[in-house]
Amino acid sequence: MCKSLRYCVSHCLYAAMTRLEEANREVNMHSSVRYLGFLARMNLLVAICMGLYVRWEKNADALILVIFILALFVLGIASILYYYFSMETASLSLSNLWFGFLLGLLCFLDNGAFKKDVKEEATQYLLLSSIFIRILHALVQRICGCIHHRPTLLTTVEFLELVGFAIASTTMLVQKSMSIILLVVALAMLIIDLRMKSFLAIPNLAIFGILASVLFFPSLAIPTNPFALGCFFSCLITDPLLDVYFSGLSVTERWKPYLFRGRACRRFSVIFVGLIELISFILSAFKLRDLDRWYFVIPGFSIFGIFWMVCHIIFLITLWGFHTKLNDCQKIYYMHRAENDSLDRVMASKGMRHFCLISEQLVFFSLLATAVLGAVCWQNSNGIFMSVFLIVLPLESMAHGLFHELGNCLGGTCVGYAVVIPTNFCSPDGQPTLLPPEHVQELNLRSTGMLNAIQRFFAYHMIETYGCDYSTSGLSFDTLHSKLKSFLELRTPDGPRHDTYVLYYSGHTHASGEWALAGGDALQLDTLLEWWREKNGSFCSRLIIVLDCENSQPWVKEIRKVNDQYIAVQGAELAKVVDVDETDPPRLGDFTREWVEYNCNPDNDISWFEKGRTIKAMYGVSKRWSDYTLHLPTESDVAKHWMMYFPHITYPLIHLANWFCGLNLFWICKACFRCLKRLKMSWFLPTVLDTGQGFKLVRS
Repeated sequence: MCKSLRYCVSHCLYAAMTRLEEANREVNMHSSVRYLGFLARMNLLVAICMGLYVRWEKNADALILVIFILALFVLGIASILYYYFSMETASLSLSNLWFGFLLGLLCFLDNGAFKKDVKEEATQYLLLSSIFIRILHALVQRICGCIHHRPTLLTTVEFLELVGFAIASTTMLVQKSMSIILLVVALAMLIIDLRMKSFLAIPNLAIFGILASVLFFPSLAIPTNPFALGCFFSCLITDPLLDVYFSGLSVTERWKPYLFRGRACRRFSVIFVGLIELISFILSAFKLRDLDRWYFVIPGFSIFGIFWMVCHIIFLITLWGFHTKLNDCQKIYYMHRAENDSLDRVMASKGMRHFCLISEQLVFFSLLATAVLGAVCWQNSNGIFMSVFLIVLPLESMAHGLFHELGNCLGGTCVGYAVVIPTNFCSPDGQPTLLPPEHVQELNLRSTGMLNAIQRFFAYHMIETYGCDYSTSGLSFDTLHSKLKSFLELRTPDGPRHDTYVLYYSGHTHASGEWALAGGDALQLDTLLEWWREKNGSFCSRLIIVLDCENSQPWVKEIRKVNDQYIAVQGAELAKVVDVDETDPPRLGDFTREWVEYNCNPDNDISWFEKGRTIKAMYGVSKRWSDYTLHLPTESDVAKHWMMYFPHITYPLIHLANWFCGLNLFWICKACFRCLKRLKMSWFLPTVLDTGQGFKLVRS
């Protein structure tokens, strides 16, 4: 007894000490990473102080001494606020603003007369070591998991350092100062572009680095310190550049600061983009003053200027239309917020994916027009033109990246229709009959539960509801034919068909799986497929049939032979023999309740694979099911979209958009991948199949 007690105590102490050591190691690791950041900051402070001291010593400029003393005074105040008054935010804001300002002064104060001075060389080495330590700190932070990524456009540190650097540029002439301030704005746009992981963010970074170093600063004809400039640029760009790989935020999480802004703020942003584009066009027109190459400039500006104007009218209309649809999505999102509906699901249900896929191509034309017009009207001696050009590129790149990522990640539109015919008894000829009076109340309760469950399923997954028909006496063939045909020809408000059609049926079936209807009629699977082919035509929509009936197995097996459509059947097998003493026999509606709970409650404990289940799930898919991809815009879709949103003068660009949408550069890889997926679905059918609409098909 004593040995057991001693063993338990020693084991608990050992476990506690091991956990304490792990916690200490974790704290030590976090502290070490934090100290590395302090080292980079202190190294930069020493470099700035030494650089300013060298410039005061060599130039004997009293203003530099005043700024230097004022900087030390401000940093002292920031330290007092941090350590004695616990005003961490105010302290860091003040110090970051001054760091940006002092580093800007170090960049633009002339050091040509003392480049070989020992202290100046020491300053340069300190700046280089600061760059290295800063990059190492950011990398170690992300590898060790010491950083928590939050949705933001610009951090407070980045914003204040950019403002401080812009203030430092005001020591120069107005035109040069304006050029540098606009370049700082362009750098801010580039940081946001990288943080949003835009498709063209990395090429934009390369363009910014080349143009700024090779053309922009030489055009200003001012002395610059490349080491200080490199330090400022690398310190700001390191975090967003590394986050392109390390950040695990989703598309809507990254864009949350923008997508969840107020309606007026987002509308104003579109107007702001339009003003920037107009200023860029006016600055490009200054090239017409170059009369030495009038034979090239005037025709080039006339042709590409008109192309630019048409593309950017389309660009602004596209942005405005996007925000109109986003406003509608936000209304629904805030109405259903208590049900934990995500904005992604709401946007998918409202056809935002189709809009973004077309808009992506249109914004690409705007980028192309901007690049071509910028090349034709390039002005080597105009720093303001280059700065505005570097602002416009990330803005259009962000719009293109937003549409590209939303088009790829959002699910398609979905519409659903439910038919419930709760008849459990049949006449000798196999037709449904009315239930005895004593079973009516039980039937009503069970049928109401089925209707509530399927309506919950439609609402949770933002499936547009065509209707839920309930009839205890059955439906006639003509009535069901009329309703199903109307359901299968439904379209989205934008024109194209829905991506997915969900048909639910619960009621009596024959042994062959046919739906038993009133008047001695029956609905066969071949008849339903014929109606589907008639309505679907060449469109790549898919049909998902969910059956809660006694004989769903024949349809599940038969659907696997279909070769020309994308169709799935989710069914269930009810146990015929059940030990009544242990569990109640399964009834119609039990499978619906469990399947809906499985797909609508992430915390459910339903296991479809446990032995002894009285309800076993099964599903089958057509042969081409794995080839399915969400609908891509066709020529008619692009034409309808164009006529809906854009003026008639832009219609000639429809052919260009259709040509670009039709490019398929990786068809060989896609063909091989398609074959592998077909083999997987035919030989190794998954136990759980994700439909891409938020719900899953399952088999036991």
